[in-house]
Amino acid sequence: MRLLRGLHNIPAEFSGCTATIGNFDGLHLGHQAILQALHRVADSHKLPTLVMIFEPQPKEFFALEKAPARLANLREKLMDLDADHVDYVLCLPFNQALRSMSADEFINQVLVDALGVRHLIVGDDFRFGCDRKGDYQALAQAGKLHGFDVEDSSTYLMAGERVSSTRVRQELENNRLTEVEKLLGRPYSMSGRVAHGRQLGRTINTPTANILLKRHRLPIQGVFAVQAFDEDSGEEFLGVANVGNKPSITDIPEPSLEVHLFGYSGDLYGHHLTVSFWHKIRDEKKFNSLDELKQAIEDDKVAAKRYFASLPHSFRAIGRRTRSVMTSARPTE
Repeated sequence: MRLLRGLHNIPAEFSGCTATIGNFDGLHLGHQAILQALHRVADSHKLPTLVMIFEPQPKEFFALEKAPARLANLREKLMDLDADHVDYVLCLPFNQALRSMSADEFINQVLVDALGVRHLIVGDDFRFGCDRKGDYQALAQAGKLHGFDVEDSSTYLMAGERVSSTRVRQELENNRLTEVEKLLGRPYSMSGRVAHGRQLGRTINTPTANILLKRHRLPIQGVFAVQAFDEDSGEEFLGVANVGNKPSITDIPEPSLEVHLFGYSGDLYGHHLTVSFWHKIRDEKKFNSLDELKQAIEDDKVAAKRYFASLPHSFRAIGRRTRSVMTSARPTE
């Protein structure tokens, strides 16, 4: 996969593509269906595939504090798209210039002149251009004028309900991790580079990997039984993780993910870990003393080990989208 940051980085030899446009936040089953259609058309016309995304996401540009928490940061999104064998990802900066571009200007300058789009697939709720005035009908009319096909992807339903990033966030908020796994086709996960933290865990016999999240807000919080995959070494571990704002450590909210890996001793600094969330143990809590915190962490470790011990012994660890997940019949939550 080749990442193109901005229209000016589109190679001179680029001559047409099959494209789709969207946030692709979390790459749920609805997104995956769009990518499957993208590959199908691209293969039949012998064209490369291209996914257009925006940074920041439009809602973040207009009101960052009110924008929904991302399911995936940019790196995670690119990992997912790469694992789906997309040829190109065009990342456009969502700024005032792009926000002010009319629907016709977007079609002419981006889709036609810059990309030479031959086939375009968009979601059924896709809007574009200044004040979101562009829609599927505008694209279809432009396609007839400029010679490209436009396909409207149908809504992806599961149990009669639309699969969407909003629905995934709602299920995460309600701690329905089994439902989230169904919507994504894999357990929900986060990834990032291990950095130096306060090293408090070492003083209470529970060393943790402090993972840089690069997120403004978190879609999930609490203490969880997790599976971690070291992208550098290929090793997999079970463990317990706290994701949230460190209420017992600081009075200043600081989104963080700290993971204790069972049976691991070594140096993970600089490694990239992907952490898959399997079972929620409890909410975050501010403890009155270090002794209370230490006891709670010991209880969390016991609870996580008990959860994994309850799973069938036939589960196996596999890599999916460069994120580690276990396939098994897990207990219903």
